[in-house]
Amino acid sequence: MSTAALPQLARQPVVADGGLETDLIYHHGVDLPDFAAFPLVDDDKGSAILETYYRQYVDIARRAGLALQLDTATWRASSDWGDRLGYSAADLRRANIRAVELVDRVRRDSGLDPFLVCGSIGPKGDGYVAGEVLAPDVAQAYHAPQVVAFAEGGADIVTAVTMTAPGEAVGIVRAARAAGLPVAVSFTVEVDGRLPDGTTLADAVRQVDAEASPDYFMVNCAHPQHIAAGLETGGEWRERIVGLRVNASTMSHAELDEATELDEGDPVGLARDQDRLRPLLPNLSLLGGCCGTDARHVAAMWSA
Repeated sequence: MSTAALPQLARQPVVADGGLETDLIYHHGVDLPDFAAFPLVDDDKGSAILETYYRQYVDIARRAGLALQLDTATWRASSDWGDRLGYSAADLRRANIRAVELVDRVRRDSGLDPFLVCGSIGPKGDGYVAGEVLAPDVAQAYHAPQVVAFAEGGADIVTAVTMTAPGEAVGIVRAARAAGLPVAVSFTVEVDGRLPDGTTLADAVRQVDAEASPDYFMVNCAHPQHIAAGLETGGEWRERIVGLRVNASTMSHAELDEATELDEGDPVGLARDQDRLRPLLPNLSLLGGCCGTDARHVAAMWSA
């Protein structure tokens, strides 16, 4: 798909899905070792669970008369995480392709247009902790097999989700460019509005833009209050942020990591908090949820 076909770049409102993993674990009793949802595509039962999840967002987009972009269940479907779960390189390729095909099947059944299938790529490490620093060339080599699988499956776009540092994001953008796919970068931020590695959101956007220039940026896996702290630095860089996928909870990443119960927050209050960011983000057009959110939260966002 060419970037000209991405509705979010034309400032057309686009519905995104919510917190897949937390929704499945806490609301549907699905066991996701290592927070990995991609093994669900390997059998009919797991695929049916995912299709049911996705159709909630089809209904939201249909009721609102808006475009839809759904992420594949592949945030953890890269080699380090695959090794932990007993997946070979061939197994991961198959799972990534199947994940794309599953969302495409939902798209064909929905009749919605525009409806984008987004290949979701998570960090090599933990999305809550900066961890290992990846140089762009190392990150490109590491993530390239997953990007290629997305292209083979027919994904419309790749999004690097929950990025904790700029270097890894640069590598993923380069891998997507090599595969001929549009690509977005979505950073996560701590309560102070900085990336987990300490980089300011402004500097992260500027660095990745200078070195790789993705089609647009997003912020995910943080409450709107935390994102607001990262937007205090003014400048044209804020115009590059097109999407938000926020957390339901105001807790820090460290607190969420230790939590034993889901903090769902208040869907209406979350939508209001997110809406307060609009004056700071003039090109904001894609809205969805992350940890702790589900279809209720996303529906509230599009009713705000």
